[in-house]
Amino acid sequence: MESLFSAMIVLLLASFSCFTSSEALTSSNGNITIKWDLMNWTPDGYVAVVSAYNYQKQRSIPSPGWKMSWRWTRKEVIWSMVGARTTKQGDCSMFKGNSPHSCINKPTVVDLPPKTPYNQQIANCCKGGVLKPGLESAFQISVGKAGTTVKTVGMPVNFMFTAPKQQYLCGPTKNVRPTTFISADKRRMTRALMTWNIICVFNKAT
Repeated sequence: MESLFSAMIVLLLASFSCFTSSEALTSSNGNITIKWDLMNWTPDGYVAVVSAYNYQKQRSIPSPGWKMSWRWTRKEVIWSMVGARTTKQGDCSMFKGNSPHSCINKPTVVDLPPKTPYNQQIANCCKGGVLKPGLESAFQISVGKAGTTVKTVGMPVNFMFTAPKQQYLCGPTKNVRPTTFISADKRRMTRALMTWNIICVFNKAT
C-alpha cells in the first residue's frame, strides 16, 4: 500500500511539474488571442467584432500580414464584413437578391490595407495585416443562417492563424465571460452578448 501511495505522489508531482513548465513557457513566449464578441442579434444571426491581440513580447506579424480561418459548425454564411474580407466568396447561388459576402464553410479572412475608405473601417482595423507586440487587429462580421439566442447560436471551431514565415497552433473555441466595454467619456458601460476566446501559440518558423 505504501509503495502504491508513493507512486501516486511521484506521478502527481511529475504532472504538476509538467503543467507549470508548459504554463511558464506559454506565458513567457506570449500568444495570439482571438476574441469573438457577439454585439447584437439579427433576424437570422448576429453581428460580432472579432479581435486578434498580439500578446507576444518580441514577435511581430509582418507584411503581407496575418490570415485567420475557422470552420462553421452549421450552414452559416457571412452577410457582410467591415475592416477585413474573405479571400473567396464561394457558391452563393442558392440566394436570390442580396448575395452574402461568403458562403464557404471554412472561410479565410485577411486584413484590409491602411488606405481603406473610412466607411469600410472599424477601430483597430486596416493595417495590412501587420500586428506588432501589444497591439490588436479587429474586424466586424455579420453572420447569417446562425442561431439568434445564446442557447441556439453555434461557435466557430478549428481556428487557424497564419503569418509570413510563422506557424501557429490554435486551441479550442471557449465560451468565456462576456467582454465589458467602456465609452470614450467613461460614463457608460456596455457588455457583449457572448464572448468566445481562442488562444494561438507560435509553433515554428517556416
